[in-house]
Order: sequence, then structure tokens, then C-alpha cells
Amino acid sequence: MRGLKSGAAPRRESSEGAHTGRLDPEEFSDNSCIAPWTPYRRRMTQTARIGIVTVSDRASRGEYEDRGGPAIAAYLDEVLTSSFETVPRVIPDEQATIEAALIELSDTEGCCLVVTTGGTGPAKRDVTVEATLAVVEKPMPGFGELMRQVSLKAVPTAILSRQEAGIRGGALIVNLPGQPKAIGECLDAVFPAIPYCVDLIEGPYLETNESRFVSFRPKKK
Repeated sequence: MRGLKSGAAPRRESSEGAHTGRLDPEEFSDNSCIAPWTPYRRRMTQTARIGIVTVSDRASRGEYEDRGGPAIAAYLDEVLTSSFETVPRVIPDEQATIEAALIELSDTEGCCLVVTTGGTGPAKRDVTVEATLAVVEKPMPGFGELMRQVSLKAVPTAILSRQEAGIRGGALIVNLPGQPKAIGECLDAVFPAIPYCVDLIEGPYLETNESRFVSFRPKKK
């Protein structure tokens, strides 16, 4: 995996086209830039921390192999070219436990992005969405709306998925389904908007593999 596991040294991008960390004078020539020069430079060189939360009773007890978390980690490794490290958690379907994990990853671990997998359906034990909405400060309903639209093209039961997203402090929290194939489909739909969202909450500068897709950032006029 090209991304980093928690505690590993950050990777250094040296390939042609990697961002140098220098300001683009065309993009940041007025007072409307996201942050002044020094904080911006810090964001450009900062290693992003990304939380991955697998919510599963069986996986947390070791009775079931966690496939969702590794699928998210593999996806991040494929699409991100900037330095990052993952902070994984495997926890049971308990709302209080999920809330505590999301708060820890956002507030203590300093993750700019927290992605959950599992617990988004209508079953009694599916409480990831409730936990997410309980801890976020700004819901971001467009993420869930788009993911359901994309999933409906594949399976009619996508209308049963309740995944949400929201902002807590400096972290974007996004709920994903539990199946690896669905995880990839949903991330393909929403990830082009994630780097700019992280910009807006003053997180690290995320760069993506343009052979997969180009992340959207509005150009300065």
C-alpha cells in the first residue's frame, strides 16, 4: 500500500507533476484565498490523516474478516498522490461506541477525513448514521444523495441505504456501505469533491491521481 499505516513515516512524492508546495500567484493573488501564505504552505506539506471505521459486530469480535476497511484503504492508495496515513478502527454496531470513535478520530487523532463502512441500512443494529448525525456540526446531505443515485443504477435496494456525511471541526465524516464493490462506486461518485471540501475546513491539501479522476477546485477569476 502506498499510503501509510498509522505511525509510519510519511511518503515523499517526487514524480513529475507532484505539487511542490509553492504558491500559485494566479490562484492566490488577492485576499480571497483560503488561508494566508504560512498556513497554506503548512497545508501543502502536511501529511493527511484519514480515519477508516469498520462498523460490524462480527468483525469486531474476530468472527468475520473485515473487507470494507481494507477496500477503503486500497481505494485511497489508488486515488491519492499526496502524502497520507490511515488510522483504522474496527468496532461493534453500538451507537455510543461509534460516536466515541468518530469524536476521537476527528478531535484527538486530527483526521481531516473519516470514512465509515457498514451500519447504514434499515436493520435494528444499523446505527452508524444516527451516530454520525449526533456528532457532526454541519450535515452535508449532498454526499448521501449522490451515492444513492449512483447505487440505484446498479441495484434497486440502494434506496434502503441511509448513508450521510457531515463536518465535525476540521474533519469531513462520510458514511459508506459495507460491500467493497459498493464502496468503490460510492467513492468514485463523491471523491472528486472531497479535496476541495477539506480545503474549506482548512485541512491538508489532497492531490488525486488524474488518471483516475480530476478533483474539482474552482479557479480564481
